[in-house]
Amino acid sequence: MTPEDRIEEVISKYQRYVNPGLASLMKFGGFGDVEVSASGCIVRTASGSEYLDCLGGYGVFTLGHSHPDVVQAVRRQLEVMPLSSRTFFQEPLANLAEKLAQVAPGDLQYSFLCNSGTEAVEGALKIARVATGRTRFVCTVGGFHGKSMGSLSATGREVFRKPFDPLVPGFVHVPFDDVAAVEEHVDAETAGVVVEPIQGEGGIRCPHPDYLPRLREICNSRGALLILDEVQTGLARTGAMFACYHWNVVPDIMTLAKALGGGVMPIGAVMSTAPIWQAAFDENPLLHTSTFGGNPLACAAGLATLHVIERDGLVERAQTRGNQLLDGLRQVQARFPDALAEVRGMGLMVGVEFKIKDVAELSINGMARRGVIAAYTLNNPYVMRFEPPVIITEEQVNQAVNAFGEAVEEAVAMLADV
Repeated sequence: MTPEDRIEEVISKYQRYVNPGLASLMKFGGFGDVEVSASGCIVRTASGSEYLDCLGGYGVFTLGHSHPDVVQAVRRQLEVMPLSSRTFFQEPLANLAEKLAQVAPGDLQYSFLCNSGTEAVEGALKIARVATGRTRFVCTVGGFHGKSMGSLSATGREVFRKPFDPLVPGFVHVPFDDVAAVEEHVDAETAGVVVEPIQGEGGIRCPHPDYLPRLREICNSRGALLILDEVQTGLARTGAMFACYHWNVVPDIMTLAKALGGGVMPIGAVMSTAPIWQAAFDENPLLHTSTFGGNPLACAAGLATLHVIERDGLVERAQTRGNQLLDGLRQVQARFPDALAEVRGMGLMVGVEFKIKDVAELSINGMARRGVIAAYTLNNPYVMRFEPPVIITEEQVNQAVNAFGEAVEEAVAMLADV
């Protein structure tokens, strides 16, 4: 079978058995190829092309693709016991929970291990309700917490929510980075305030310096829990082990996923303090469970990931490479002020806001043709997101910036000729 035939066969199966609308959208966007292998920051396709991955699985590939330490840890566990019998104590789970408690902010101590970010948020919502005896949550417009029914109720994107109304009751959404709006809605029935330290899907929106500290104060004064969704921002992505460190804020409950599996295994986690955990689970320790959550393979990957982050200084590396990326993209913005509105972000979680949607669409395609992929969706057509592996090199950052600059220049010229 030729590479062309292989690609057409895979696309045909998507159209017939997976999602025909998605298949058409991907082909229209210039991504009509099939990925076949990846390592480090490079993705290879069936056509023989290679791409510098600056999308990074929306935060999954902090360690890059197929990191050898994580792969080796999973392989070792695979040969011994891939899944738990769910009958006895499990050593990989115990070790990962201990390590998470050691690296987590403040006095977060206990962890429930699951399989994804949305599952982690579901767990956080349930723990908050049981621990407080309250049922309401204050969330943010533009916030993204997942697409299962509970986490979707917390998500502040109407494009995802509206088709599934009515959702779980008790959720109110206020503008992000608006302390007064949160203060107005947190009352005696509020179980928690749910917020991303930096909005990801919402367009890489960073809050003012006093935002999270003020939310912490509001929650303290009114008996609500501060729930920080660090699914995308956690584990070195923003130039800190957890983004909340940038504002010296400690949550009551924190969710993790994406990078925790080292780009090898799916895993999520919800963490809380001992008093909250005891209030939620002392009466019934089986109140919230998962058949595959905390399985030995995923826990082995999580332990290896945390080891690599600490050993290789990836927090500091995200700061250095992030500053380089921000500086380079801002130089491009200065060249095209009529097309680019803003470059913003922290560490290697960076967004470029366009003034013209057509320029954004043409630019993401132009970058792909130059061998660089970044994050862009029709749900947020004015913002291109850069979330490359934290192991990205200085030369690769320059490559990404150059491809972006050339793509924007080409797009602006094309529209000027129309």
